[in-house]
Amino acid sequence: MAVVQFMVSLDLSVVNVGLPQIATGLGFGAVGLTWVIHAYALTFGGLLLLGGKAADRYGRRRVLLLGLGLFGLASLAGGFAREPGHLVAARAAQGVGAAALAPAALALLTATFPAGRARIRAFGVWSATNAAGGALGVLIGGLLTEYAGWRWVMWVNVPMAACALALARRGVAADPPPARTGRPDVLGAVLATAGMTLLVFGIVRTDRYPWGSAVTLTTLAVAAALLAAFVQVERTTAREPLVRLGLFANRSVAGANAYNLLVGAAMASAFYFMSLYLQRVLGNGAALTGLMFVPFALAVVAGSVLAVKLGHRLAPRTLLVIGGLLTAGGFAWFGLISPDGAFTTDVLGPSIIAGTGFGLCLGPVASAATIGVADQETGTASGLLNSARQIGAALGLAALGTAADDRTGPTVTPESLTDGYAFGLTLGAALLAAAALIALTVLPRTRPAPVARADDRDRLPARD
Repeated sequence: MAVVQFMVSLDLSVVNVGLPQIATGLGFGAVGLTWVIHAYALTFGGLLLLGGKAADRYGRRRVLLLGLGLFGLASLAGGFAREPGHLVAARAAQGVGAAALAPAALALLTATFPAGRARIRAFGVWSATNAAGGALGVLIGGLLTEYAGWRWVMWVNVPMAACALALARRGVAADPPPARTGRPDVLGAVLATAGMTLLVFGIVRTDRYPWGSAVTLTTLAVAAALLAAFVQVERTTAREPLVRLGLFANRSVAGANAYNLLVGAAMASAFYFMSLYLQRVLGNGAALTGLMFVPFALAVVAGSVLAVKLGHRLAPRTLLVIGGLLTAGGFAWFGLISPDGAFTTDVLGPSIIAGTGFGLCLGPVASAATIGVADQETGTASGLLNSARQIGAALGLAALGTAADDRTGPTVTPESLTDGYAFGLTLGAALLAAAALIALTVLPRTRPAPVARADDRDRLPARD
């Protein structure tokens, strides 16, 4: 599951650095190039709920293997693309595969380690590889693009998918026969998928159509109407619902998803702003920029290890508050960047602070999102959590990117660019502080994991 999550996180960032070379190699226009990113975001974000439900209904192992196979084949095909349309189609297929395997993997992790110290360790490993994949994707993408060619940012997924397939076939036990309580809710699935896809589509297109434009407002209004219709169908359907609305009555599920939405918004925009600052203001190349993200990745791993150690003494809610505030502090420090700054003075320190805080909260938020969830709904809960992160990332990048552009103004200079990036990073710090407040007020109090015992795997955290 760690290899799977590393691959999914890597793919969210590995392509970005190679976009200029991809445009040159395949003849993309300025508008068409954005679809290399959007095609993946649309299918991944739009199909996550469906992927989670499929894992619950048809078996997590089966859905995981199918998703891995599709993801690997799409990555292979994308590397051989000869026209822009071929690469966009391959990226869309990657998103479909990721939407199947990501919730299935998290549901399998939850089912294998239901409680106790083993659960804390497992989620610590998972969170470290999750964050390392996202952060190292920038480095790996830069190195591959500069020294091997842009096609390798697609092909790098193939050996990882093959490795994960082999490990999953040998190491993941077959699912017990799934409990199917009725016919699937096809109408709800169509409404949710269409609504989520249109929501992501409307958000990511704000780089071309401003928030107040008729195109964006109409798209978001239709998305809201579809999602409202989905909620109504889920309330009244006699079929097996795609998402049982009672899940949101679980404070852990509701709080963890709200927390993940805000953290996803802040982190996606931070990677974007810092990558541009390092290249457009400080003048670093793609490979060197990627290398400068390594301290952040290492700090995330260190934070994840620290979360494992502290998880035996502190409740998940406490770790989420501490992690959110620590990351917010790092982002606020990022907001002090200057046009004549340097890596050691403007980037290294806040990277270590923010990375450590981010590592502290990754495992606990995934664990909290599945506390108290019935076994047959863990895939759905995992899909919800991944959806929250994906929508948060799209929202954050669009909203904070727009705010940063407005602050930059029409005259582009190192000073104005730095002012815009700093403003966006400061807004990210505010989002993280809000996430910490949600953890403090919404998440229920739970006791830390008890000392290891023989029945640890059967024990759920007791609530105060």
